[in-house]
Amino acid sequence: MTRALRVGGMVPLTTLDYPGKLSCVLFCQGCAWRCRYCHNPQLIGPRGAEEVPWHQVLAFLQRRQGLLDAVVFSGGEATLQDSLPEAMAQVRHMGFGVGLHSAGIKPQAFARALSGADWVGFDVKALAEECALITRVRGSGVANWRSLDMLLDSGVDYECRTTVHWDLIDPARLLTLAQRLKERGVEHFVVQQVRTAQMLDMSLPKVSMHAALPALWDTLGELFAQFEVRG
Repeated sequence: MTRALRVGGMVPLTTLDYPGKLSCVLFCQGCAWRCRYCHNPQLIGPRGAEEVPWHQVLAFLQRRQGLLDAVVFSGGEATLQDSLPEAMAQVRHMGFGVGLHSAGIKPQAFARALSGADWVGFDVKALAEECALITRVRGSGVANWRSLDMLLDSGVDYECRTTVHWDLIDPARLLTLAQRLKERGVEHFVVQQVRTAQMLDMSLPKVSMHAALPALWDTLGELFAQFEVRG
């Protein structure tokens, strides 16, 4: 590997980050977006204060062969690191399935990583024309939805998910977003209710509540083969 993957932290065991699999999650350092509700702001910078050396990650995984099903590369935004495809290949060679969490920040980089993934948890930030309200980066909506199309065309197993803070999106917009996903052929959609304990934009209210949710969840449940609400 020309440059070792920068891992800002890891979760040794989880059943939540790759559905149906016992997984380890590697939080890759660095992100080009500044999502207001980001609950891992320590991962945004290109270098982290508590990085785990790649050789230590590999040593840990060697001890978990036969015990874990998969390794999930999360972030930050893992696909921004050029060393990600090689790291994914190393993990696969050790016998693990490969999961990827991504928002497709750079579609070409996302495509390179996509070819090495068994499953993708894809973050749809908002309606394409409104993504910058979340990410604070111009053009992010075009990139986000272009990468989504790449994912759907790839045949790789996936779930699409949208994180919701009700000060940033209302039920009508979320319904419109879901309808556009349905039109594109999305079959598995997850709404993740925001974690407010730590957010990049601390001006956002700590309480994210809306009264119209039961009817909305019923409507979304009718749109998709698989729909769930988390958090």
